[in-house]
Amino acid sequence: MTAASPRFKLFAAFAAVYLIWGSSYLAIVWTLESVPPFLLGAARFLTAGAILFALAAARGGAAFTRRQLVNASVVGALLPFAGNGSLIWAQQRIPSGVAALIVATVPLWMVVIQTAVENVRPGRQIWTGVGLGIAGLGILVTAGGSVGGAVHVPSALILCAGAIAWASGSIYSRSADLPASGLTSAALTLLAAGAFFTVVALVAGEHRGFSIQAVSIRSVAGLAYLSIFGSVIAYSAYIWLLQAASPARVGTYAYVNPVIAVFLGWAFLNEPISARTSIAAGVILAAVVLITMAPQPARRARRTEAL
Repeated sequence: MTAASPRFKLFAAFAAVYLIWGSSYLAIVWTLESVPPFLLGAARFLTAGAILFALAAARGGAAFTRRQLVNASVVGALLPFAGNGSLIWAQQRIPSGVAALIVATVPLWMVVIQTAVENVRPGRQIWTGVGLGIAGLGILVTAGGSVGGAVHVPSALILCAGAIAWASGSIYSRSADLPASGLTSAALTLLAAGAFFTVVALVAGEHRGFSIQAVSIRSVAGLAYLSIFGSVIAYSAYIWLLQAASPARVGTYAYVNPVIAVFLGWAFLNEPISARTSIAAGVILAAVVLITMAPQPARRARRTEAL
């Protein structure tokens, strides 16, 4: 292995998370045209989880303990189920660009949770990057009409809760006892999420009146993209990045995704884009550079009391 290999692997993983997840908002809109939200989640994550587990088994690394299965289920409940589930549900009622902007609060929550739970002290550069990213998002939000119309408040609140759940799951997964195989770890979390989605879909009665024959070609394409690219490739890259980079750096995907989502919304969903949106994109990307290039956060020294 050459010295450049780890750096290339890191670059490829970030690129997958940035580009694929940025385009997943459009794929969700297309899939929701003829597939109910929780059935969408069940089909997506059960398919992706099965593929990843088969790959892990083929490589001889599919072993896991009961404790690891429980931990993977917790991660699956927080990340794909609560995080993506809130997104899928919310995108029935709010534009893709607005959804991406709300999800972009994930890095802020990751820094806050890491600071409180892991007893770390993010440097000034990370806090500056977070602030700059929020400022860029503010510019994007106020860019007249660039991301659609009025926001459906209940959907926005649920999506905010999903962003907090995603940040919490990301932090939890870094210290949880999970399978040594990254493929197995990702597979178990996706299968758990798929099981949760299936239960909710049945309780919600989404299977009643649903017909596979009524599913459009565009929905099939969107579901295939979400399952293979969004889950098998990008989610596996994300799980690996959580172990290879700091939460603040991994969370920068949420600054890039809105830019991609807004552009694709303009190109395919007739959501207008303005010069002000382009300025916001530049500010957001500058924030990504700041956070990505910042030194690792230092742990605070615990205060001890004299006996």
